[in-house]
Amino acid sequence: MKNKKNKHMTLQDRIEIQECLSKGMTFKSIAKRIGKSATTVSREVKGHLQAHTNSFVKTDETCPKLLKAPFVCNGCEKRSRSSCQFKRQVYIAKKAHSDYEELLSEARSGIPLNKESFYETEKIISTAVKNGQHVYHAIKANNLSVSMPTVYRHIKMGYYSISSIDLPRAVKFKPRRSKKSEYVPKCVKQGRTYNDYLNYVEENPSLPVVQLDTVIGKIGGKVIMTIHFTDSDFMIGILLENKTAAEAAEKIMLLKTRLKSFNFNFGDIAPILLTDNGGEFSNATAFENDESGNLETHLFYCEPNSPYEKPDIEKNHTLFRDIVPKGSSFDDFSQEKVDLIFSHVNAVKRKQFNGKSAYDVFTFYYSEILANVLGISFIPPENVIQSPRLLKTIK
Repeated sequence: MKNKKNKHMTLQDRIEIQECLSKGMTFKSIAKRIGKSATTVSREVKGHLQAHTNSFVKTDETCPKLLKAPFVCNGCEKRSRSSCQFKRQVYIAKKAHSDYEELLSEARSGIPLNKESFYETEKIISTAVKNGQHVYHAIKANNLSVSMPTVYRHIKMGYYSISSIDLPRAVKFKPRRSKKSEYVPKCVKQGRTYNDYLNYVEENPSLPVVQLDTVIGKIGGKVIMTIHFTDSDFMIGILLENKTAAEAAEKIMLLKTRLKSFNFNFGDIAPILLTDNGGEFSNATAFENDESGNLETHLFYCEPNSPYEKPDIEKNHTLFRDIVPKGSSFDDFSQEKVDLIFSHVNAVKRKQFNGKSAYDVFTFYYSEILANVLGISFIPPENVIQSPRLLKTIK
């Protein structure tokens, strides 16, 4: 293993990554081989994807395999065959290293020499941020060639008309407080513990996992039960009148009935459920059984005070809080208002999906009809509002 003290990728590192990808090796295996972390390797590959076209490509659709690691066609056996007609993308070591050296040169030189391009980029990004959009979303939605680190650096240096305080999450993070104590009875959790979940997932690796949680408004008021599809980062919210097991059970059954009326089964899209120990989730059978009482999905509980066991939904809540800050009351919210908020959340471009939104990925896997049945509508990239300003537009 190489010395990890050398933080920067060398050309030899990149050549080795390309060779390993061609052999179908995982990021973890590649990382071990070159002495880097798997996250570093993943970031390197996703940051230097190259479009690859030939006469076999017959469609503008992206291959479903490219939405998951390793995100490239290097090791795919169909790469050079006519049987694959999808758009292709590859990792090329020399091109990646050339791009890195160019970026490094730009970073050391400050403002780009092409001032017209710089000021045009500044205008687009500053306007987008003032409209409540994230920097990454603005870059991808407008097909800008600038990198996120460069934008943040220029903002910090005062080259932009916005400042760091204008960024969505500049001053929002507070020290993490201890979680609430356990509310789900132990008898309910028998066969549904986090260890049971790990074993079930290992036995059923192809089944998608859906995480559940509750977002709190004013104490004693309405709350929002969130349902997060981890394979696409797609999230919906269900407005609850109160934080009780009876209310959550009633609303989840209404959702199942609505899905059924459109020929969808809750168990097909959410075969595995993972949630915390909140009392609103203590009626396990309401979540697991269909209207006839037949088992259609499996519910599992995290260990008490362990939000890191369902990090995807916890992370996605920050997008919701960009629009609805902590301490806000949900008492004047309607389900339609909640649906619109989450439509904007799902429209944000995601780095882990190479610039696609959660809505894009979910509708690719499932359908736009299902997204609409779940209350989520398509929001054009230029209309996305990721700040409290969105609430002022809702009557």
